[in-house]
Amino acid sequence: MPFFEQNLLRSSTANFDERKWVDEIRKTLDEEIEEETEIPVTIFAVPKTLFISDPNSYTPQEVAIGPYHHLRAELYDMETYKVAAAKRNQGELKNLKLQHIVAHLSELELKIRACYHRPVSFGSEALAWMMAVDVSFLFEFFEVCGVRKGKILTKVPSRLAHLISLSGHKTTHNAILRDIMMLENQIPLFVIKMLLKFQFSFPDEVLFDMLMELSQEVSPFKMADAAAGRKIEVKDCAHLLDFLYRFIVPLPMKSDASDAANIDLQDEEEGGEQADHETSKTPFSEPSHLRQLLSELWRILSRLSVRPMRLIKRMIFSRPVKVFVKLPWTILSKIPVIKLLKEPVERVFTFFQQDKEKKGDEQESSSTSSNTSKLPLLEEIKIPSVIQLSEVGVQFVPIHEGITSIKFDAKTLTFYIPIIKLDVNSEVVLRNLVAYEACSASGPLVLTRYIELMNGIIDTDLDARFLCRKEIIINHLKSEKEVADLWNGMSKSIRLTKVPPLDDLIGEVNNYYKGRWKVKLGRFMKKYVFASWRILTFLATILLLMLMSLQAFCQVYNCSRLFRIKALEPAFAPQ
Repeated sequence: MPFFEQNLLRSSTANFDERKWVDEIRKTLDEEIEEETEIPVTIFAVPKTLFISDPNSYTPQEVAIGPYHHLRAELYDMETYKVAAAKRNQGELKNLKLQHIVAHLSELELKIRACYHRPVSFGSEALAWMMAVDVSFLFEFFEVCGVRKGKILTKVPSRLAHLISLSGHKTTHNAILRDIMMLENQIPLFVIKMLLKFQFSFPDEVLFDMLMELSQEVSPFKMADAAAGRKIEVKDCAHLLDFLYRFIVPLPMKSDASDAANIDLQDEEEGGEQADHETSKTPFSEPSHLRQLLSELWRILSRLSVRPMRLIKRMIFSRPVKVFVKLPWTILSKIPVIKLLKEPVERVFTFFQQDKEKKGDEQESSSTSSNTSKLPLLEEIKIPSVIQLSEVGVQFVPIHEGITSIKFDAKTLTFYIPIIKLDVNSEVVLRNLVAYEACSASGPLVLTRYIELMNGIIDTDLDARFLCRKEIIINHLKSEKEVADLWNGMSKSIRLTKVPPLDDLIGEVNNYYKGRWKVKLGRFMKKYVFASWRILTFLATILLLMLMSLQAFCQVYNCSRLFRIKALEPAFAPQ
């Protein structure tokens, strides 16, 4: 390992040699920088935003693969099996020793180090031996998985077999499966391919078969067309988790979503907030603004001919119009029906405003304030739950084509959701796939958006039970409550994203649901009737509006004189 990396990892700087550190930096910049910069980082540390939500889902519990967790003492028990697997793997080599493969791996040191996001705290020889031993362990574990599938890659009996029963229900087997699919527990795929070259004539085909078997084993999505994974090129994959991600999220869907994802979602939302903030500064509820609008209309109409203006003047300054202006618009504008008319009138008033510079300053300040209040994560998208949708006639139908097939048919009111199998491994696999997507994807976060969608439609165990009965969710967990907790627990996202196919689906579902009279009536009753104090407030508001409207009417028509005349009429009535 380079000297400067060793010093970066030391907790104490007492023995730090500045001259040697500078020489190492110069040597690295002169000889190694060109080769390192051509290799992208593919094995990342889990973002802290995701890690703190559930640390156990990102931390290996049984076996360490690669350098990140190799020095953890609680994982040393598996080192015996790893070394034994390396010894048996050496027996399968064609007149070669494992030392020969280690020498080849040492030549790839810089390429291996460049794949890791964090500094690797091992020297050149130790790193090469670690890669060889870990890959040998993976080969043997894949062999045991192959026995369960009826496919034997090698003829050497494995001592790992006692960890796994033929039914595959033992705890250690699932724990190892979870560990080897964690983001921080990956090794570069070209290292695995290199070791296969010394054992098989067609290493690419063998590696592909191994990865396909593994993906079908751990993937939560059960697709009818297994040939969809045949489009994946092994040479394009960085590691095991990357292959699984491509298996679940095909590249065509991701590229289609990327075309529309260039629009900045955050800017669009800030624009909406800016418009709301703008209109709130010029409320229609203030009578002075309404008078200004009428004054502006009068100025425009005054340019017309004289005779029509007399009639228009009488209409504008008539008593009914005066009553209309004096009405308590501050309160009336809060009534739902009148509130719908508020925005168009505000836009008309804004159109007639003359101070353009002041308006521009308000827009700029509104944009700045919305930038400071924007949070970089989404808790839950706004969409009705499964039970709520079923109550308004939406049918849920399972499909077998995977994540790309999810859709909503507004004509038949059918929500098509891909079948997903949930077991003890599913949450760890999904969380690490989401973490990898967040670190590596330059375009939209397709899988993350799907997780947010499922989180949105599943709120309680009743929603989970409904989808289980529809055979959309194949539940191998203890209860439907665990299913609901699984989806509701994966609500964090490190950045905003826009995936047009899923966003359009969410919009269609929301538009249909909000348009139902049952939903509108329920919202009205919940907002204005169900709470007793709101009922009293509603009645008091109506009474207050009536009194204030009567006051406005009396200010124009002199009600006291009218009432006095009405009171005198019975005295002069004929006997």
